[in-house]
Amino acid sequence: MSKKFPTKVVHGGTVQWHKSRGSGELLDFSANINPFSPEIDWKPNPATLADYPDDRYETLKGVIGRTFSRSPEEIAVGNGSVELIRAFCAVVLGEGDAVFLEKPTFGEYELAARMAGATPTPDEQAASVRFCCNPNNPTGSLRMRGTVTTLLEETAATGAYLFLDEAFIELSDPCQSLVDLRHENLFLLRSLTKCFAVPGIRFGYGFSDPDLIEQIEAARLPWTVNAFAEAYAIEAFAHYHELEHSRECIAGERRWLCERLGEMDLPYGEPSANYILIALPLPAPGVVERLLHRGILVRDCSSFGLPKHIRIAVRTHEENRQLIEALEACLR
Repeated sequence: MSKKFPTKVVHGGTVQWHKSRGSGELLDFSANINPFSPEIDWKPNPATLADYPDDRYETLKGVIGRTFSRSPEEIAVGNGSVELIRAFCAVVLGEGDAVFLEKPTFGEYELAARMAGATPTPDEQAASVRFCCNPNNPTGSLRMRGTVTTLLEETAATGAYLFLDEAFIELSDPCQSLVDLRHENLFLLRSLTKCFAVPGIRFGYGFSDPDLIEQIEAARLPWTVNAFAEAYAIEAFAHYHELEHSRECIAGERRWLCERLGEMDLPYGEPSANYILIALPLPAPGVVERLLHRGILVRDCSSFGLPKHIRIAVRTHEENRQLIEALEACLR
């Protein structure tokens, strides 16, 4: 008999699935993508498809290393951040191990841990890995750098790893990042998808001790970053500094959205990045369906254990205005 296998995690960003089923044009507020991403003059070169990528990704890691003042030996790359979550868990976890998660949070941590044979525990001291999403998804809460540093020290004192997911920190407050901190008990994850608005590329990267990175690189599939993704990523990091403008624009639109939600008496989590968790006066699935009929796709947070919450991305002002109008109509 086959062993009991964990179920697939529910994600946002299902706009293509809905379109393929006749939903027509949709404004996608379910995926937390930067609406003010840097403009990058990049065109795919079909000639790059004639060769295998360099599986060591020396050029790509060199670019990332120079961007963050890190050594290429401290850098892992993957086909999206989820691949690195799974590779990390495959390397450091096994049957009988335990992990600590503060819920609600990104569901892929628990799935990857269970696939490696580990299980969640409420006891922080008993965990081999503590997962921390900063800012957290879906709540948007942001821990300050000092708080995360203390958390790392406490985690390391038990001999455990701190898995720190900073997928949204470039669109929040990079000053709170630990990307410059080297510690053998820390694995820090980043993603290109959100901040450069390229979910179709699938590119994630992470930083840790060279010994752990070597194992993670062995655990991931060979040539996992395809030639187009590698070329785009190299070009994108040349525009990394332009994300400051993105943060400023997002902060302005986020304030506007929060003001409108306040006028509607809808409670929301204290947001720090490009998404907002909203509490509804009725179950989320019905509201999500009504919004869908109005051409708006939002994230039903029932899969996070929040059956009366939705998560919305921060988009452009005109798009945000359309969302508020639709939400008002759906809640009347």
